[in-house]
Amino acid sequence: MKQQTLKAFLDKKVDEYNQPFFIQNDPVCIPHLFSKRQDIEIAGLFAAVFAWGNRTTIIKKSKELMQLLDMAPYEFCVQHTDSDLKRLINFKHRTFKDTDLLYFIEFFRFHYSGHNSLETGFSKWMNADDSSIENALMGFREYFFSLEHIPARTKKHISSPLKNSTCKRLNMFLRWMVRRDTNGVDFGIWQKISPSQLICPIDLHVARVAKRFNLLQRKPIDWLAAVELTEYLRSLDKEDPVKYDFALFGLGVMEKF
Repeated sequence: MKQQTLKAFLDKKVDEYNQPFFIQNDPVCIPHLFSKRQDIEIAGLFAAVFAWGNRTTIIKKSKELMQLLDMAPYEFCVQHTDSDLKRLINFKHRTFKDTDLLYFIEFFRFHYSGHNSLETGFSKWMNADDSSIENALMGFREYFFSLEHIPARTKKHISSPLKNSTCKRLNMFLRWMVRRDTNGVDFGIWQKISPSQLICPIDLHVARVAKRFNLLQRKPIDWLAAVELTEYLRSLDKEDPVKYDFALFGLGVMEKF
């Protein structure tokens, strides 16, 4: 398929899936439960971290956690007492357990004690001439695990390009926070990172579709594959390449393309 024809086809699929109906059955529905910036950020990061496996289960467990946080995750994280934390004991989603949850909450309290937004946890590691969020992802992981008494098991829940991870879940979270349009799915509440710097979230479904259209040649599904795919998508739209995540995900997961 010629690039111009392919772009027209993928643009059509973006328009088809980048719509409000998409929210209900996707983990992005969790941050959409809130209107306060900090609640959106915290709920969004938890939903993204939980986002592997069955989407129905991801959403169910994310909602369960939000209920445990009194449907006010920011207030809970910055104002909780030791007694409040007891209700979180025994929370579990797949390999994410209460030990991990308690560290995440400790990090949020630490970060928001000095910052008004989680954006700085990513953007402060970037250079002015960065073409992508690679430095932001590497810096965020180091920053996230900069507190004392880090449970060793928790480190597996925040990925980094340094480990050649696709960073799929963090890239998805950043798409939610950074992309700006009027369709209502992504929030676009962050300003220091540009949509052009985002890296496309990639998993086996997205990779399968990308390879079918010859957008991706690399065999291992790793960080370099995510970069290669995004570079091709930039040739279709250099300002907003990750909008094509809607098309690739929709084709791969919903249409089983």
